[in-house]
Amino acid sequence: MSHRQTIEALPLLRRAVLLCSLILAAAGAPSRPAAAQDAPLNTAGARPLLARRGFAAPPGGVGTPAGLGRDAAVVALLSGAGERAVTPPPAWVADWTPPRVKQMSETQRLALRATLRDEAAELKTWWLREMLETPTPITEVMTLFWHSHFTSSLEKVKAPALLYRQNVLLRRHALGNFAELLRAVARDPAMLIYLDNARSRRQAPNENFARELMELFTLGEGHYTEADLKEAARAFTGWSLDPDSGEFTFRPRWHDGGEKRILGRRGAFDGDDVVGLLLARPETAELIVTKLWRAFISETPDPAEVRRLAAVFRDAGYEIKPLLAALFTSEAFWAEENRGRLVKSPVDFVVGSLRLFDLPVREDRDLAWMVRRLGQDLFDPPDVKGWPGGTHWITGATLLDRQALIARVTGAAENAAMTKTGAGQNRRAAFFDRWAAQLPEDWQDARAVTLLVLAVPPVDVQVLDRRASGALVRSLLADPAYHVK
Repeated sequence: MSHRQTIEALPLLRRAVLLCSLILAAAGAPSRPAAAQDAPLNTAGARPLLARRGFAAPPGGVGTPAGLGRDAAVVALLSGAGERAVTPPPAWVADWTPPRVKQMSETQRLALRATLRDEAAELKTWWLREMLETPTPITEVMTLFWHSHFTSSLEKVKAPALLYRQNVLLRRHALGNFAELLRAVARDPAMLIYLDNARSRRQAPNENFARELMELFTLGEGHYTEADLKEAARAFTGWSLDPDSGEFTFRPRWHDGGEKRILGRRGAFDGDDVVGLLLARPETAELIVTKLWRAFISETPDPAEVRRLAAVFRDAGYEIKPLLAALFTSEAFWAEENRGRLVKSPVDFVVGSLRLFDLPVREDRDLAWMVRRLGQDLFDPPDVKGWPGGTHWITGATLLDRQALIARVTGAAENAAMTKTGAGQNRRAAFFDRWAAQLPEDWQDARAVTLLVLAVPPVDVQVLDRRASGALVRSLLADPAYHVK
């Protein structure tokens, strides 16, 4: 029985599971044609780099400067990363101050809740628009990575302006220095609210921030004790917010300045001291490298490579670009067996598709609706651990929604409706015909287009040695292999 027959014979949920296993196993399929393997890096060879470090690899962006090999290409691509969004933010972020909710009437509170809902929707739309418009996708990819690592949510914080400020902070440090980022996040107002540290006092230290700082942000489980986190919580007492501006403020009267014992060290530690103790531990670098490996290579990190890259990270003083350069030039990153090992996140799936084909978006709010429907609600991760990612992105429900989105993008749904009503030609199908016809000459071949659209050979589509067509492109988008990179 073929892969396709096997899949169609199963209930939807089992089909989703099988799709994941078949897609991931496709990385072990026969390698691409020799022409693709031998192509200069400024054509097909650059595809893995650009597809994994950005949202898809559009034909105009596949090339790299002539004559550059892998190492030089990686350096060139990373050096161009930005620190600021190019999309203007919503106007309300500029003059926000914390609302005095206790002084409001019920009518005013209802109006405030409506305003916050509108601002939350606008904020999500703004970031997705930035992902579409940015000239340096790696900046947004890493901002999203840190958003899932240093989790905060609108549902808990209830202040879109603070989540916007946190987003700006994450972008500014996205490819900068992790030590500086960690220290900045520890003072971030949205984080202090989300993890209940804003009201933490010496009489009753709140342990939530200290726990997640150790468990999720730095050391990982098993590398600290309950006594360590309780003492660390004491160190962060008094780290709070100014009620008039919403900015970070330190409250000396709330702070416990007594001696503490943390990770085998004694001292009258404050929050900055705790961050320094955590950065001095090798487990911190290893945790970050492990998560980056799962984001850019596969879900099964190589322990020896993790240790090697963690040493690079620490030796570079926690600079992120040298770590990414080492990761992107590693043999594992370029290995054929690691192609297609990563399931596209909803953001990658939607934004990548729109960027790849330069598809128009009728309403910007449709973007937020689409990614939320597929399981990734920006600024509202499911819990403090962020999004689990990997094969968790594919369920019976999200698979149906992905298929529906592809049908909408390719015009298959429109075509079915027109067939029933006898309406005119499929405008979306014609769009893909034009898209294929306008490709650079060296991408006009069907196999080259397949390499551009898919990370691994298709599961259901037979690619013939002929000129590419819009029909082929639409078939590739509907193939299970389109869900991985």
